[in-house]
This record gives sequence, C-alpha cells and structure tokens, in this order.
Amino acid sequence: MYSRKTIEEFTNPKNVGVIEDADGVGEVGSTVDGDVITMYVKVNDNVLTDVKFKTFGCVVAISTSTMVTQLAKGKTIDQALAISNEDVQEALGGLPEGKGKCSGFALDALRKAIEDFRNKQH
Repeated sequence: MYSRKTIEEFTNPKNVGVIEDADGVGEVGSTVDGDVITMYVKVNDNVLTDVKFKTFGCVVAISTSTMVTQLAKGKTIDQALAISNEDVQEALGGLPEGKGKCSGFALDALRKAIEDFRNKQH
C-alpha cells in the first residue's frame, strides 16, 4: 500500500519539465525496463538553484523523482550528493515492500546530472 504522501506526489508532481539551458543532465533506465528518468540541474555558486525531471514510469518512479527534486533544490552539490535512498523513502512516508530498489533510480539520475555538470567544468 502506498503512503498518502507517495500518492500525493504521484498525482501532483512538482518540478516536472525540462531546463532548456541546464548545466547538467542525467538519465537512467530504458523503456525496455519500464522506467526512464531524466534529471536537469541548474547550478549557481555550487548550489542547485533549479532541478527538474521528466519520467516515464510507475508510481514509485514519478513520486521519487518529484521528491528528489524537492530535497535537492537549494542544496549545495555535496549536500545533494549526500541525499540517500532512505531520505527519499522517509520523505515519502515509506514505500511498499519490494519497491525500495526502484526508488534509487531518481537519485541515480540526479547524480548523473551533477556528474555531467562537473565534467563540463573541466
């Protein structure tokens, strides 16, 4: 059973969309596996000033994507990288048994977007 917060984030996701001039973009998953999550980050003075996502996927993929953007926005890069899968699940009020693995995909996409940003800096 999904928590009330998970259903709320699934039915009313925040930070959905594309940042056209994103400083970093990260994508995980494939349509073959069922979930594709793309994260976009905008960075100013080492702070994630904007984080958006596009997700093709299930309740968990969408609700964790929106929660990751909310947890990461306004954080420094190091603080955003320190967000754990447990942090995301706790913020959602928990996830049904067996769905914990899926919740890490949104974090993986965020980490890839930050990696993309860092690679562009060098």
